[in-house]
Amino acid sequence: MRFVGLDLAWSPRNTSGAVILDWDGRTSHPSAWDDALTDDAVIVEFLAREIGAGPALVAVDAPLVVPNETGSRPCDRAVSSAYGHAEAGARPVSRRSVGPHVRGEKIVAHLAELGHRHSPVVRRQVPVRQLVEVYPHPGMVELFGLTKTLKYKACPERPYPLLWAELGRLQNLLRSLSTYEPALEGSSLLDAHNPHGLRGRALKRLEDLLDALFCAYTALHIWYWGEAGYRRLGDLESGYILIPVRPTGGS
Repeated sequence: MRFVGLDLAWSPRNTSGAVILDWDGRTSHPSAWDDALTDDAVIVEFLAREIGAGPALVAVDAPLVVPNETGSRPCDRAVSSAYGHAEAGARPVSRRSVGPHVRGEKIVAHLAELGHRHSPVVRRQVPVRQLVEVYPHPGMVELFGLTKTLKYKACPERPYPLLWAELGRLQNLLRSLSTYEPALEGSSLLDAHNPHGLRGRALKRLEDLLDALFCAYTALHIWYWGEAGYRRLGDLESGYILIPVRPTGGS
């Protein structure tokens, strides 16, 4: 079974990041990654090559269902209500805000041609070819026990030293997943990337890659635990987001 995280840019003008995890029944490790994927064809080619014909769960950080022309999806409002206290609310999503041709919907269609079913219901440890929508910020709040989100996203009021420190903090939290159930041994990817001194596009690509790694682990976590290991806000008709949670009695 393979687990895939895709941090999908809303526009192909920006690069996307993806990480593939292999699972051996006891632990997972990154087997492939790319922080500079461009248009849809390049993304689908990468996923098709690295996933192959076997079972895989793909977790996408991007809207996959956007039926509303304006305003926001009910699931985005629900995420903001549940996680706003931790500054992990969701951006309002509509066809007006993301454009008439929702990129996530096109990725769903492309992966359906490769046998991946789109469903917000993940059954525990059942081999599948499936994709789901996820959102890293509330997932990190849940799995890492954060009271506030990490401030590693670049914006004008955040100086580079803060971004480097927060990315380093995120890397350490991702390393700590080696002690979780299920476990992630991510050192092959994490040790190959040092955030300090990065700027501009290089900094953004590392941010995307770490988000993709967390999304890939989210896919593994929700598959390993099934419905006890995730919270579903919304539905397939109006839009949904899956958020990993620690099951009662889990590590």
